[in-house]
Amino acid sequence: MRILLIGPPGAGKGTQAVRLASHLSIPHVSTGDLFREHIAAGTELGRHAHTHIHAGLLVPDELTIGVIEERLARPDTERGFLLDGFPRNLAQAQALDGMLAGFKSRPDAVLDLEIPEDQVVRRIAGRRLCRQDRTHISHVDHSPPEVAGVCDLCGGELYQRDDDREATVRKRLKVYRTRTAPVVDHYQAQGLVTTISAHGQVQEVLHRALDALGRGRADAAGTST
Repeated sequence: MRILLIGPPGAGKGTQAVRLASHLSIPHVSTGDLFREHIAAGTELGRHAHTHIHAGLLVPDELTIGVIEERLARPDTERGFLLDGFPRNLAQAQALDGMLAGFKSRPDAVLDLEIPEDQVVRRIAGRRLCRQDRTHISHVDHSPPEVAGVCDLCGGELYQRDDDREATVRKRLKVYRTRTAPVVDHYQAQGLVTTISAHGQVQEVLHRALDALGRGRADAAGTST
């Protein structure tokens, strides 16, 4: 299956992408992972991408399209793939259509994760990271520390990233809506889009996605939570 997973920041897209790809036994293709891979390998694409990322700039469409085209040309994608974080705008969607046409294929499904904006803001703005170990994450509502401002795991100071502040989150959501709405419309016109509620527990959302793909809840019973 060739699946595109679309969703705003805070919808749990990355978590669902990993689970879905694992369950369906297809590669999880993430633009973020690909950039890191190319940068680590020192490829020409990686060097160009690093220049933009290091400067705090968006990676141009042509570079993003380039890393995706290189990845989808690898043999392990012949049985399918799950695209996470691409396409982000209409130009990328149109490039993907041409790319897949060259491989004599097209997307089988586009899953659009939907979640109320206020819930996204609560999810992201409530996160607190540990200064000593950024893999230690707590949440003011869902997993508050025993001592306010102190990491339960190592005693480090907890802080809120600038990108997680409410005003910034709302700005990111506005940009997402502006850039991604045309992408959803593009695939909606092809009859490929299924909108899925991203509200609830991770496994509940996974069940909805599998139902949308015709894989059913029974198939997900063995998937770990």
